[in-house]
Amino acid sequence: MGLLEPIRDYIDTLVHPSARDDAFARARHRAFMAPRLLGSLGLLAVFPIYLVMRGPPSAIEMLIFAWLIAPILSAHFLSRTGHYESAHVLSSIALTSLIAVVAAQTGGIASFAAIWLVVVPLEAALSASRRVVAIVSTAALAACGLLIVLTAAHWPAAMVPADPSALAALGIVSATLYAAGLALGAGSLARDGIWMLHAEERRYQLLARNMTDVITRHGRNGATLFASPAAESLFGVKPSELWGHGLFDRIHVLDRPAYLTALAEASALGQDQSVEFRIRRDPTNPGRGAPQFAWIEMRCRLLDRTADHHDDTNAREVVAVMRDVTERKTQEQALEVARAESERANAAKGRFLATVSHELRTPLNVIIGFSEMLLNEARLRLDSERRREYASLINDSGAHLLAVVNGILEMSRLDNGELEVRPEPFALAGVVESCCELLAHKASDAGLDLSARIPSYLPNIVADKRAIKQILINLVSNALKFTDRGGRVSVSAATDGSTLVITVEDNGIGIGEGDLPRLCDPFFQARGAYDRRHDGTGLGLSIVKGLVGLHGGELDIRSRVGEGTRVDVRIPMDCEQARSSGLGAAVERGAAWTSLPSVTAREEMNLPERKRA
Repeated sequence: MGLLEPIRDYIDTLVHPSARDDAFARARHRAFMAPRLLGSLGLLAVFPIYLVMRGPPSAIEMLIFAWLIAPILSAHFLSRTGHYESAHVLSSIALTSLIAVVAAQTGGIASFAAIWLVVVPLEAALSASRRVVAIVSTAALAACGLLIVLTAAHWPAAMVPADPSALAALGIVSATLYAAGLALGAGSLARDGIWMLHAEERRYQLLARNMTDVITRHGRNGATLFASPAAESLFGVKPSELWGHGLFDRIHVLDRPAYLTALAEASALGQDQSVEFRIRRDPTNPGRGAPQFAWIEMRCRLLDRTADHHDDTNAREVVAVMRDVTERKTQEQALEVARAESERANAAKGRFLATVSHELRTPLNVIIGFSEMLLNEARLRLDSERRREYASLINDSGAHLLAVVNGILEMSRLDNGELEVRPEPFALAGVVESCCELLAHKASDAGLDLSARIPSYLPNIVADKRAIKQILINLVSNALKFTDRGGRVSVSAATDGSTLVITVEDNGIGIGEGDLPRLCDPFFQARGAYDRRHDGTGLGLSIVKGLVGLHGGELDIRSRVGEGTRVDVRIPMDCEQARSSGLGAAVERGAAWTSLPSVTAREEMNLPERKRA
C-alpha cells in the first residue's frame, strides 16, 4: 500500500477541480483515469521488449499499440474538462473502433477480436449513466453489424487467419480477463460508494446527536415523520414520542393555529416560514415537577427532493429546525417591562409637573397678589378687616403650599425606603376621634355628615400612631372632597382574627371603572383637566398605600360611579410581631361592586391620591 500511495496522490492531483470537493465524484474520476493511464503506460513500456522478442510488428500489431494512446488522451480530457460522461463515451468509441478495425482485418465477425464488442457496454456501465450506455451500445451494435456485412461480402479474404480457433481462444481469454478487470473496478467503486455513504451517514448522525437544534420532518397534514435525537433534551421525551401528532399535542393550544399555518404555507407556497410558539416540556424526573412551557422558534421549508424527483408520494414534505428561545423571550419580556416602566415613569413625571405647577401656581398667585395689596395698603386705603382677610388668604395659601411640599417629600421618603414605622401600643378610638374632630369643621362647611363607629371592646393595637393618623386623615379628607353636599362619610373599625380592619365609606360620586386600576399610580387623578373642581397633587392614596404596606397590611378599594366608595385598610393587630415573623407581606385582594380590580398595598410604593370624576 505504501508503494501505491504516491501513485494515488499523483492521480488525485489530475482530478478536475469541479470534482475535488465531492468525495464520490473524486473516486469516480480516479477510478476512470488510474487503469487507463497505468495500463497504457505499462503496455507502452513493454513494447520495446516485444519488438526484441517478436521482431518487426505487423500492421495490426502496430495499430493495437498505437491505440494505447487513446486511453491516455481520454484521461487527459477528463482531467482538463471534468466531463465524466463525455470521457467515457470517447474511451468506449475508441475501443469500439479498434475492435472493429482489428476484427475486419482478421476474419470479420468470426475474428478473435469480435468478442470484445461485448465488453464495450460493460465498460460504459461504469459511468452509471444511461445516456452513455445507450450511445456506446449503439456504437457496439453498429460495429457488429458492419463486421457481419463485411463477412458476408468475403472481405478481406486474404486476411483470414490460418488458425482461427487459436485466435478465437485468445480473444475469449483476453476479453474475459478485461471483463474481470472491469468487474473488479466496478466492485471497488461500489465499495468506495458504500463506504462514503456510511461515512456521510455517520457524519450526519454525529451532527444530529450533537446539535442543540431539533430537526423534524413533517407530512402534508403536519404530522411529524422524523425528529432528531436533540428532541429528548429539548422536549424531555424520546424522539419517537413526537412522531405522528405527538409534537402537535405538546404545543400550547393558543399557538397551534400559527404552527399549522407555517407548515401549510411552507408546503403549499414553497417559501421559508418562521414561527414562535410555546411547547410543553415534560420534566426529566417524572413525579418531581409539573410540566413547563418553553418558547420554541421554528424555521421550516419545503423538503428539497431533486435527487429523487421520481418519488411523488411525499413530494410536499416539510423540514423544520427548532431551537429553544425561552431565554431570549424572557429577556424580551424583561425589556418590555422595563420599557413600560420607563414610559410609566415618564408619564408620572409629566403628571407631576402638570399637577404641581397647577397646585403651586394658584396659591403663589394668591400670596403674591394679596401681599402686594398689603404693601400698598396706604394707597388702597385698606381697613383692618380687609387686611385680616388678605392675611388669612395668604396664610391659607401658604398652608396649602406647605401641604403640597410635605406630600411630595413624604412620597419621596416612601419611594426611597427612608420612612420607617415605629410601632407602639395605643387605642384606635382616640386616634379616630382626633382625626374626625380635626376634619369636622371642613365637613360642616361642606354640608356633610361625618361619623365614627369604633367598638368599645376594640383592643389596643401595636402600630405607628402617627402613620395611622395620617392614613385616616388622607382617607377621610378624600371622602369629604368627593362627596356632594348632603352626603355622609363614616369611619368604622372591626377585628378579623389577628387583623384590624378600618373602613372609610362615603356615598359620593364614586370612581370610574377605567380609573380604578390606576388609582394608586403616582400623581394620577381621575380628572386630569386643569379645570377640575378639587385641588390636590394626587399623592394621598400613594402615601396611604405606602404606609399601609410598611405595616404589612392591605388596601382594598371598592367603588361604583354615583354610589360611593369604600376603602378597607387591613393591618395586623401587632404589626411589629407580624413583621418580625415574616407575615407582613400583604397579599393583594379585593373587588369592586362591578367586579372592578382592587388596589392593594403590596405593589410598589409610588402610589397616588385618588381623584374621582
